[in-house]
Amino acid sequence: MGAGTSPADPAPAGRAADEPREPDERDGPTGTTGSASPDPATAATDTDTATSTSTATSAADTDTATDGAAPGGRPRRSRRFPRFTRDTARPEGGGRAASGDAPAPARQWPLLTVLGAAGLGLLIVVLDPFDQAFRIGTILIGGALIAGAVLRWVVPSVGMLAVRSRFTDLVTYGLMGTLIVLLALVAQPAPWLDVPILEDAVRFTIR
Repeated sequence: MGAGTSPADPAPAGRAADEPREPDERDGPTGTTGSASPDPATAATDTDTATSTSTATSAADTDTATDGAAPGGRPRRSRRFPRFTRDTARPEGGGRAASGDAPAPARQWPLLTVLGAAGLGLLIVVLDPFDQAFRIGTILIGGALIAGAVLRWVVPSVGMLAVRSRFTDLVTYGLMGTLIVLLALVAQPAPWLDVPILEDAVRFTIR
């Protein structure tokens, strides 16, 4: 404290603005030593901002819960059917016939076996390399379908040979294969299987 000055004297006019202030000095009006009272307009603005932020957060949470997300963050499953089907359920026994480390032909060997036998029979029918080739090729095609039915029944997983349920595949493959073999056996001329009922039905139809 300089000589000739008292604590009551005001600060000199030339005091620099960057001099440190005393701890008890405030930005309030001159002659007051307490903390400055908050501005009512600023307090009202802060209150409105906090209220709007809280309202927006609540609305976002409500939208998230409505879209299918549970409050805990886990998606909620809907019982409604999807608008677009993205995949289909694997039929019973439709898994790989071999492990995933095996090559693709080994994983689908039941289907390849049936297709190979049916293709061989069709090739024999088309080329007709020997006598009774039509009958033998047709029997081979029907036998391939019957073999597919047996594989569908015996093998637990047949890969892509499983198209529908096990029962439906058994009926479809077995019935179609049996009909093809029977038609090949009774085909004219010189049928390998004589069925009197069929002969009578043909004669009645022709008459």
